[in-house]
Formats: sequence, C-alpha cells, structure tokens
Amino acid sequence: MTNEADTTGAGPGDRSADEQHGGERDGDEQARRQRRIAAMRGADRVLAWPSAMATLGERLAALAAGAGAVYDMDAPVDIYGDGVVAELEQRVAGLLGFPAAAFFPTGTMAQQVALRCWAGRTGDPVVALHPMAHPELHERGAFGAVSGLRTVHPTSAPRLPTAAEVRDFEEPFGTLMLELPLRDAGFLLPSWDELVAVVGAARERDAVVHIDGARLWECAPHFGRGLAEIAGLADSVYVSFYKSLDGLSGAVLAGPASLIDEARTWRHRYGGQLFQQYPAALSALLGLERELPRLASYVAHAKVVAAGLADGFRAAGVPWFRVNPEAPHTHQFQVWLPYEADVLSEAALVQAEETGVVLFSRFHPAPGGVPGVSLTEVTVAEPGLAWSAEDVTEAVGEFVRRLS
Repeated sequence: MTNEADTTGAGPGDRSADEQHGGERDGDEQARRQRRIAAMRGADRVLAWPSAMATLGERLAALAAGAGAVYDMDAPVDIYGDGVVAELEQRVAGLLGFPAAAFFPTGTMAQQVALRCWAGRTGDPVVALHPMAHPELHERGAFGAVSGLRTVHPTSAPRLPTAAEVRDFEEPFGTLMLELPLRDAGFLLPSWDELVAVVGAARERDAVVHIDGARLWECAPHFGRGLAEIAGLADSVYVSFYKSLDGLSGAVLAGPASLIDEARTWRHRYGGQLFQQYPAALSALLGLERELPRLASYVAHAKVVAAGLADGFRAAGVPWFRVNPEAPHTHQFQVWLPYEADVLSEAALVQAEETGVVLFSRFHPAPGGVPGVSLTEVTVAEPGLAWSAEDVTEAVGEFVRRLS
C-alpha cells in the first residue's frame, strides 16, 4: 500500500518497494488460488462445491441442460426486464408473500434503492443497522456516498439488536434494516419471538423495517416458519440468488407495489436497467427449483458437521478453538483457531492436495487485528450430506497434523 509521497515522481517502470512487495503478495495469492482450485477440482470429498470452482464451459453447459425444466426455451429472450426476468419477479413475490418484486443486477444496488425510497417516504435518511451488516463492512460506504443515507447502530454486540435496544435507542431513524442471518457475526439469527419483538419495537417508533435477506432462503428451519411469514414481518425484503441458490448473479427486491414501481425508476437511474439478463434469471429459477427445497437438509446436517469439528479439535489437543455458533443457525458457520491465517490456509490446502479431502478453504485474520487468531467460514451443501460426524472428526485430525 502506498501513499502520495511514495509515488511522487515515479514513472511507469519505477515502483516503490511497497508496491513491489504488494505485487509479490498478489502473485503469491494468485498462485495459492490456482492451487486451491486444482485441489478442489481434484478432491474426492468436499462439504460444498463453490460455483467459482467451475469453468465457464461447465457453468454454461449446466445452465443450458437444466433451463428447459423451469422455462420455455422457445420463448423470446428478455428485453429490459420482460419475459423470463418478469417471470422470476412474479415467482419471488409469491414466495415471499408480497404483491410485487423487481430484479436487480446486484444486492448492493437493490438495497441502495430500497432504503433511498423509504427515506423519501418517511422523510428520514437515517438507517439503523448493525455495524457488522454488509453495507457497513463490504460496500465502501455506499449508503452515504451514493444515496445520501446515514447509518446508526442500536448495538455493537455481535448479534442483532434486541427490542429494548431498538426501542430505547437515543437517536431517531426512519428505517430499521435487519440482516438475516448476520453473516459476519457467524451467520447468527435471533429466535422467532425475538425477531417479532424487534420488529414491534421499530413499529412503535414509526420506523419501517427492511430485511437484508441475501441468505433468507435458509432461515426458515431455524425460525420454524415459512418464507412468506418471515418476510411478512417487514415492509420490504431483498434476496440474493448466487449465495445459497447457486445462481449466476442477481437479486430481487420485494415489497408493496407502489414501492417497487418507484424502485424500478431508481434502478434505471442507478444503471441497473440491463438490456438482457436471461442467464442470471434462468439460473435463479433453477436455484429456486433445485436448491431451495434442499436447504433444510443442509441446515440440519450443518449441526452434525459442527459437532464433528468440535470433537475433532478436542481429540487433536488444539489449545483453543471456537465453532460459532456451536449449533449453527443455518448451513453456514465460522471456525476460529489460534494460529496465523497463512499457516491455517496452507495446512488446509496441503491436506486437500495430499488426501483429496477438502475440510476448510481460506482462513482470514480475526477482526480487530487480534494477533495469532484466525477464522474461516464453513458451508455445508449437498456434497456435505455424505459426511458423518466421525468423517469430520477424522478429517480434523489430518488437518491438525499438518499444522505442525
């Protein structure tokens, strides 16, 4: 990383030492990424199969082979949101129990538009959300920079806010945004009663409620409620297609018809009125048809995998570890270990290369710069259903042996 002083007077071929080291780091990471892809593609056992591991040809072939099961392949291609895109919008609106929905190329854009529209209607540009929510950590301050919104935080605890924290928060806000699940806290969810109470507290303040439901699809088992009942607590909901449903890209914003009409206008202004989007729309319909019905089994088996991991770390004598949450709320969770991220990532990669078993992928330094502590995210999908708790425990032993 360089500052202005590092580069003043430097020509195209005259890089600073920091820049040279940065380039070396980038090169090293690219090499590790290619090793990870090769190890994953050559593995005998994985817990989930990330779509990013596939080739262009494989993804296109799979889409072409399956799309006929969810849409008429003799129909015309979509033009500016009609055809298969409109079909997807109607399908999602029905699943979530809303009268209307609009497709967006990204979730970042969908939520920008939703919260901008709500700010115009409430007259209040302040959005209450968690400091670990996606817009605060992963969108480069877009709410303020692009849409003139301001964010406040009813809590800093690594969980969603309680009803009391929302009710008693000292500053007015027009919209409460709830990320379900809260990914960066460990894919955490409140209980159903807690969620109902939080929404009620926002209503008492005359605030609207928007759900960041990028991963809403897999929340139903935890709440013991259907998608429409969960979404019905809110005034609007955004859902994603590429995270849990294995779509290519894209998102939908669902809500009242008047809100969605306004959202379509802002989508155009934000550059989201794309000419054709049939690959993304078809892959989303395939995800709704194939992956959505399977998610409950993934969520249930994630608890088996998490228990196997904990047993494995204890048996291997790891001095400290954390499976977060201990019993996963969805089919994803975190694993924290007391080692540097590079050491853990290399051990996971070597294990995959030597044994054909992919237990973990890439580790990252713990938030806040805690030295010597790292975490990774674990996802359990269809390939993971074949793993018993004993299989997981055995794989942990092989992983820990490679740490030394």
